[in-house]
Amino acid sequence: MSDRQTSEEGARKNTPSDYRVIEEPIYWRRSRSVELTPTPPPDKPEPVRRPAKVARQLALAHHLQAAIERGLVADQAALARKLGLTRARVTQLFDLLMLAADLQEHVLALEAVDGAEPMAERTLREVAHAGTWAEQRASWEKLMSARDGETKRL
Repeated sequence: MSDRQTSEEGARKNTPSDYRVIEEPIYWRRSRSVELTPTPPPDKPEPVRRPAKVARQLALAHHLQAAIERGLVADQAALARKLGLTRARVTQLFDLLMLAADLQEHVLALEAVDGAEPMAERTLREVAHAGTWAEQRASWEKLMSARDGETKRL
């Protein structure tokens, strides 16, 4: 067979009658391979929101402080023994109580969206150790402005 005959056979195979015109919308669905389906993809789910980890830790610190004040536990060392934590860890939790009251309200209102925590506890402890409440507020504002700048860049 010559090359001319094979090309003519190929031309006959790919005539317009072999093509199908699809008039309905087609959607790409990605799985292991890309598929074309007539059904639209599902809507993205609502983001999962939950209290931030630092907010839960601050609430725990308030709860533990209240237990000591009510006399349920003698002191922080007894509390650490009872909870199976180190005294240093209990102290770290109690350091969050040094935050200014308005900053504590802000922290308690923080949310983690789809598992992304807004800040680390260590960062919050640095704000708590900033000194006076005015210095804490300045440190908080600096932290929030840096965080908002990061979000805008993303």
